[in-house]
Amino acid sequence: MSVRISPTAPKPNILTSTPSDTRPPLAPGDRLSRAEFERRYRAHPEIKKAELIQGVVHIPSPTHFRNHGVPHLMVNTWVGIYVAHTPGVLAADNTTVLLDNENVVQPDALLRLDEKLGGSSHVTEDDFLAGPPELVFEIAASSASYDMHVKKRVYARTGVQEYIALQMYEGRLDWFILREGVYENLTPDEQGVLHSEVFPGLWLDAKALLTGDLKKMLDVLQQGLASKAHAAFAAHLTSLLTNQQTEAADTSPGPQK
Repeated sequence: MSVRISPTAPKPNILTSTPSDTRPPLAPGDRLSRAEFERRYRAHPEIKKAELIQGVVHIPSPTHFRNHGVPHLMVNTWVGIYVAHTPGVLAADNTTVLLDNENVVQPDALLRLDEKLGGSSHVTEDDFLAGPPELVFEIAASSASYDMHVKKRVYARTGVQEYIALQMYEGRLDWFILREGVYENLTPDEQGVLHSEVFPGLWLDAKALLTGDLKKMLDVLQQGLASKAHAAFAAHLTSLLTNQQTEAADTSPGPQK
């Protein structure tokens, strides 16, 4: 499904580095192993976002207010409210995700099911996320962005079940669902609202997002949260969590005498 709104083109911007810097470089186009990428990324705390896609380093340009900052806030508000009403589902903003040995991404937003409930990702000892989240949201400048090409293929290959890509220059949103290893466009309902297949009740009015109408966007989400599908999903997750807590209590050692 695609929605188009009149474009607002971002202005180009360029990051510069200090010539006297003696730390190992981390530059766009570098071909590195995941271990070396992580080492260099840690050595450059001034770099706030870098990704390794099929072994190649990508460092996005500085972000803009209207074309990134505003929709970024709207999207993370949207997923945050969904998480507040859905036990066992977790969200994250701009978090490093270790997909495999050649791909380390940092999506604008993600939703994941707790691994104890069958989720595909887990938190590592050093507090990164490993494995594919169930849903990833990326805000791209345009359809020419690597978000819409090489990264989309990586997400499909590594098993990200739903991928939402907002392309601000074209005023377009695509919501992809993974079916038999291939992304297909999600079809909206009669009102133009998109419904997640992985997370029941996660509804999105794409036009509201593209026009900056946060109230309308959240009103539609509330309709999804009030749906029978979301109630059943939340009840199922609550039951799983309750059973796990009961089993943990039964297997824990009793008080010593």
